[in-house]
This record gives sequence, C-alpha cells and structure tokens, in this order.
Amino acid sequence: MHRRYDLDWVRVCAFGVLVLYHVGMYYVTWSWHVKSPYASTTLEPLMMLSSPWRLSLLFLVSGVATAFLFGGPAGTEPDAGSKRRVLASRSWRLLVPLAFGIAVVVPPQSYYEVVEQLPGGYHAGYLAFLGKYFTGYGGFCDAEGCLLVPTWNHLWFVAYLWAYTAVLWLIWALAPRALQKLGQLLERPLSGLGALILPALLLGALRIALASRFEQTHALIDDWYSHAQYFSVFLLGLLLARAAPFWDALARLRWLALLLWLASWAGLLAYFHAYADADPPEMLRMAMRAVWGLDQWCAIVAVLGFARHWSPGDSRALRYLVPAVFPVYILHQTIIVVAAYNMKPLRLTPGVEGPLLVLMTFVLAFGLYEVIRRVRWLRPLFGLKLGRATPARLPVTSGNA
Repeated sequence: MHRRYDLDWVRVCAFGVLVLYHVGMYYVTWSWHVKSPYASTTLEPLMMLSSPWRLSLLFLVSGVATAFLFGGPAGTEPDAGSKRRVLASRSWRLLVPLAFGIAVVVPPQSYYEVVEQLPGGYHAGYLAFLGKYFTGYGGFCDAEGCLLVPTWNHLWFVAYLWAYTAVLWLIWALAPRALQKLGQLLERPLSGLGALILPALLLGALRIALASRFEQTHALIDDWYSHAQYFSVFLLGLLLARAAPFWDALARLRWLALLLWLASWAGLLAYFHAYADADPPEMLRMAMRAVWGLDQWCAIVAVLGFARHWSPGDSRALRYLVPAVFPVYILHQTIIVVAAYNMKPLRLTPGVEGPLLVLMTFVLAFGLYEVIRRVRWLRPLFGLKLGRATPARLPVTSGNA
C-alpha cells in the first residue's frame, strides 16, 4: 500500500501557514486578542490570500485521515469492539489536549486580551484573573461585548474535528454501507471537471444562504455557517479518500484552479476596497459570496493538485514534522500573544518585529515540543501517543501517489 506523503506535507505546510497568519493578525485592523500599535491594512491583501480556504483545507485532509482511521469505504469491516476503540482512541487524542489547552495553554491569551482591551485596563494580576477565568466571570466587557471564559480560542478546530469525527463514526458504526454508497455515488461526477466546479458551487451556495444569517462564532452550538462548510469538506475528504480518479482530477486541474484562485482573490480585494465605507448592492454582495466559494475551493484544488503532481516522498524531516504539528499548533497562538504584548515596550517596527515574532514562535514551539515528546506524562496532553512518536501517514491505492 502506497503512502499519502503528499497529504502529510500539505498538513505540515498548512499549519505553518496558520502560524504566519496568526502573527499577521497582530498587525491588521481585524479584531484579535492583542493588537500592534502599528496595525494597518497593509498586510490584509496577503492575509486574504489564505483566509477563505486554509481551515477548509485542514478539515478536508483530516477527513481523509479519518477515512483510513475508520478503515475507509474500501477497507475491511471491523467488529463492534474495534469500532468502539477507534472512537475511544480518537477522543483521547483530541479531547484530552482540548481540556488541557482550555485550562493551561489558552488562559494567557485571554489575560492579555483583558489587560489590553478592558476599559481602564486590568491590574489584578494573572492569578486573580485565573480565579475569574475558571469560575466563568462575565464582567470582562467593552463596547463590543463581553469575553466569555473559560474559552478554547484557537483550539476550536480540535473541538470541531472531534464533533465531526463523532457524527461520522456513529454513521459508520450503525450503517457503514451508507458511507460506502455515498462515496461511490460522488466518485464519478468528481473525477473530471466536476471536481473543480461542483464543490465550488456548493461552497458558494452555502455562503450565499448562511453567511449573513449565522455569524462565525467558533462556539460549536450556534456556528451553522462554519459547520456547513467545514463538515462538507471533512465529509468529502472521508468519502473520497481512496478515490484515485478524484485525486488524479485535482492534479490535472491544478493550473486552471490556480488561475481561478488568483483571479477570484483579486476580485475579492477589489470588491472589499470599493465598498470599504459603503454597502454594496445586494445582488453584487450575493455574487461576491459565490466568488468567495470559488476562491475557497480553487485554492484547495490547486494546493492538493500540485501536491499530488509533485508527489513528495518520505523523508527524515517529514517523520519529525508530522507528530510535531499538533503540539506546535496547540502552543503557537499563546506564544504569539504573550511575546507580542511583551515586546511592545521595545517599539520595534513591524518590518523587524514581525519576522522576529515568527522566528520566536517557531523556535519556542519546537523547543517545547522537544521537551514534550521526551516526557511521558506530557505526551497525551498534546495529542501524542504514550509511546515513541510514529507519524501516521495516509495510504492510497493509486500507484502514482
């Protein structure tokens, strides 16, 4: 069985882009936990290059990984005990780090957010803040609303990933042939140009129908637009994980997808610039939501298509990076927030401070990973197996993967 090293590399690089994106959030005008005194619109076009699609890509790749965790539509059907162990293992690997993250990793982000943004500031200190954090204090409020604590902040991805896995596990456990038949139904229309057109239409339609009705909250229970798009691509990855014609179609369509992605990105930039201070006509707003869906899916096709075409193989670097990704992801945003806030007195320009923040984030995150992977009791808190780390790669039946 061949290995999906291409998707291992995609996942590693996508999380690397996420680190860069979160450093960028410190310097743009969009709302975030702490903000640079030099925040401006300068970086926003570059941020928009990945904003519509980077998380959808990660959910799709996670769907592929989940398919092989379940055995996949073409896999051998496990017994009931094996199925229960799959969910138990997945829950352990996701929910334990999520709980630890909420309790230990995330609180410094909320603390510095309160210190910086609470009217009049917050001067009671971190320990006093923790007392309020863990008791669900509702008084951290400003003109935009109140901070809800405790919170998972950037770890919402982990909560959503577990929820989607649990839903599909239930279907797999009760009616496994339903997933198999649905995958077979989708394989043919998504093995040619439909692989580019149909998901783009779906994502555009979801944005048109839901984006204005359901603000993205990352709060799980009321985040219906997010669920619609992220669960859709997660399910698509799971259903088509072993469908070689689909992946081959992505490789053939990679250049067209790249051009459409860049064209739609340019169109979105022009639209947001033209209507920065005015409401657009409703028909134009709906059209640009469809363009957003086009951008979202074409970027994913381009990334996966080029990865499939290049077929990067295994390497020592990949074997190191694959198990490191999750711990680095858990740690990175707290490092950024704490470092950025405490570097403000240095008054460094963004051109100096930004690259330094990126370097510090990667160095500290990987340095901490080196400690975590060597301490047995720390490993489960960051999603690592108790034993020695061995990256789980994704198999595929096509010989050119």
